[in-house]
Amino acid sequence: MTSDTGVMLHEFLRSPMQVGAVAPSSRRLAAAVTAPVPEAGDPVVVELGPRTGAFTGLIQELLGGRGHHVAVEINPRLAESLGRRFPRVEVFNAKAAQLPRLLAACGHGTADVVISGLPWVSLPGRVQHETLCAVRDVLPVDGAFTTFGYVHTMRLAPARRFRRMLGVNFEEVVAGRTVWGNLPPAFVYHSRRPRDIKPIGRLYGPGGDGCKCATTAGAGRC
Repeated sequence: MTSDTGVMLHEFLRSPMQVGAVAPSSRRLAAAVTAPVPEAGDPVVVELGPRTGAFTGLIQELLGGRGHHVAVEINPRLAESLGRRFPRVEVFNAKAAQLPRLLAACGHGTADVVISGLPWVSLPGRVQHETLCAVRDVLPVDGAFTTFGYVHTMRLAPARRFRRMLGVNFEEVVAGRTVWGNLPPAFVYHSRRPRDIKPIGRLYGPGGDGCKCATTAGAGRC
């Protein structure tokens, strides 16, 4: 068992809903998720839920010292470890929904790319909604958002709800091919063109898993 796998398993046993996985993501999944990182310029790349840094290391490789890399991790032990391993990354121990405030605190108004390793299926509907709103609010028109899901959970209600929320928040949502080399097998959502959304009310059920929004193109339900 690798050290990262041991750390992930330990933290999963402590907080299974927060961590959401028992092992780090594979290099193949990391390559698919980090595909939108620009090859030139000084981009602002945000990483949500980096955990042990399976995507972090590859993002740093792709940036090669360029731009700014901001990571937001809710688990304090994982955040501290990540900061030690990757001193060039600005690591915040905070909720992902606080992203706009965190970016402003480090002098960035927007992000060119947001990459997420969050366990969306484990999150309540309210948290899914608030986090996606935060992502949408920091991306410019040409910004990109990538995240992933596990094949075996894609038919579960929280996964279907999250897919609907992506469609409400982004004009273009494409699911990539299955990454069979990951354990468990996973696929990546590539989302672009964040919508201009005005909240007209948020209607939450007993479990906090519903909302209602309006876009400039009309009404949508997530």
